[in-house]
Amino acid sequence: MNGYMGKILNVDLSKGELTDEALDDKLCEDFIGGYGIGARLIYSRQKAGVDPLGPENTLGFMTGPLTGTGIPFSSRYAVVVGRSPLTKGWGDANSGGDFGPYLKFAGYDGVFITGASDRPVYLLVKDGQAELKDAAHLWGKDAVETENVLKAEHGKNTKVASIGPSGEKLSLISCIINDRGRAAGRSGVGAVMGSKKLKAVAVTGTAKIPIADAAAAAAITKEIIQGFSPMVESWRSMGTAQMTADSALSGDSPVKNWGGVGVKDFADVEPLSGENCIANLDKRYGCYRCPVACSGYMKAGTGEYEYPAGVKRPEYETLSTFGSMCLNNNLESIIVVNDICNRYGLDTISAGCVIAFAIECYENGIITKEDTDGIELTWGNHRAIVAMTEKMAKREGLGDILADGVKVAAEKLGKGADQYAVHIGGQELGMHDPKWIAPYLQGKPSSDGARYKMDATPGRHTQQWGPGGFRHQMINATGLCMFSFLAGFTFDILSGPLKAVTGQDRPLDQWLKAGERISCLRQAINIREGQNPINWKVHPRIVDAQSEGPLAGLSVDMEEQVNRNLDAMGWDRQARPSKERLLELGLDDVAKDLWG
Repeated sequence: MNGYMGKILNVDLSKGELTDEALDDKLCEDFIGGYGIGARLIYSRQKAGVDPLGPENTLGFMTGPLTGTGIPFSSRYAVVVGRSPLTKGWGDANSGGDFGPYLKFAGYDGVFITGASDRPVYLLVKDGQAELKDAAHLWGKDAVETENVLKAEHGKNTKVASIGPSGEKLSLISCIINDRGRAAGRSGVGAVMGSKKLKAVAVTGTAKIPIADAAAAAAITKEIIQGFSPMVESWRSMGTAQMTADSALSGDSPVKNWGGVGVKDFADVEPLSGENCIANLDKRYGCYRCPVACSGYMKAGTGEYEYPAGVKRPEYETLSTFGSMCLNNNLESIIVVNDICNRYGLDTISAGCVIAFAIECYENGIITKEDTDGIELTWGNHRAIVAMTEKMAKREGLGDILADGVKVAAEKLGKGADQYAVHIGGQELGMHDPKWIAPYLQGKPSSDGARYKMDATPGRHTQQWGPGGFRHQMINATGLCMFSFLAGFTFDILSGPLKAVTGQDRPLDQWLKAGERISCLRQAINIREGQNPINWKVHPRIVDAQSEGPLAGLSVDMEEQVNRNLDAMGWDRQARPSKERLLELGLDDVAKDLWG
């Protein structure tokens, strides 16, 4: 099929065996790509109940049909794991940059890895050939160092996805880093890679992605760029950092570990404004052939924090977790912790949330100065935040406890720490308060809170749930960046590039049907693993009304949101897709497993 390279690579690290597998056309038609195909293969091939950090768990890297084609915003790839070590259910994460396109240029749509090596190795995929190579010289290096070494060994066009020391040490909030700071951040995927002693996947090649109608794809690309919304210019300049200051004051960003109010507790947020974030910017950069280029590299720091030139500019989520969540308005310190996370391979959302949790525990006597090795872990103490983040990245002292996220840390600390551990299903939440959306809906139904609880990977601000979520599953599976739709993409437009690239002249509802299949499969895997989101508890700070500030009096009726969307999706009150609908979708095996 056009848009696909036509094969995936299966790697058994225990046996050291690598085998090519033809990518079935029906699989592409029904599940598109990305974590759609990932979920289908893992559901079929991995039994339930495996140890998330054991050799039987599957780790996959999967692209979509638009990945690397030059269609605007089409650089994404998905990392999938059959069982997340963080949530114990289905796990996925995705990332941009160059790695996804170059995996296809290397001749493969995806790589699926099982088993575990008895020594550090890395996977090299080059021009349709793959081999496992010794990684003893890479083990212990950070992600940037690893990328530099592999580029020197295999050429400057080699693209690398690797783990840092946090993944090697099996931190449950560790991630996979590519392109010096692009992160497949969530679900603890770095720990799965570390458990397999797989340091990196390096890809390079010059294969051409087959496109059904190249002229039509080029014309559509031009049309999309000409139709960009006005907000694209601010993205080019400041990235998502543009929204940090306003969001902290409006109630969009959670403040003080979800327990504060921005206008009261963090009014002096201007140092984290978008304009300040680019004051020391060296140059902008973007994902593969992206016409927006919303990211940036910094010049060297010259103040208290003398960070080197070339570190990545922090984006909104990082600025909020290490900023408003910790009452820290020292921008330079956030640039430093962002670089620590990128190098060591930590999810900045979870990492910043863990630091905020630790500060509140310290302020309430659950953590003492003796526990912190003398670090005064107080609100807004930027030096303490940097020092504890480094301890967490290295799993040193208290950082060893914090490195597995707030749920595990609270269990280990005891003494009532769980009241400060804001998470759903074991995963920390993205930086958007679901109560904030209410004033803008003017009474219209929302699922903004329910997505945090009910998506197969909880706490995700980049997911949608409910019938509208089927569209989101489809977008992710194609390899598109979600920001494409904020830039002016529409679902009507989307059918055009998909037809031009794949040659499939399918109505939009057929593509959306694939999104529904993906949603059902991700949920079915959770149910099979005993991790049904319907049973996940929601911390009251996420849904209960605040007494003052922009969100005063606003709350989220989570039960109403969940039930309304279950009914609209045709799922029962135990969040099981109906047997009839599963059969209509061709998911006969799932129907049998869920309903008998």
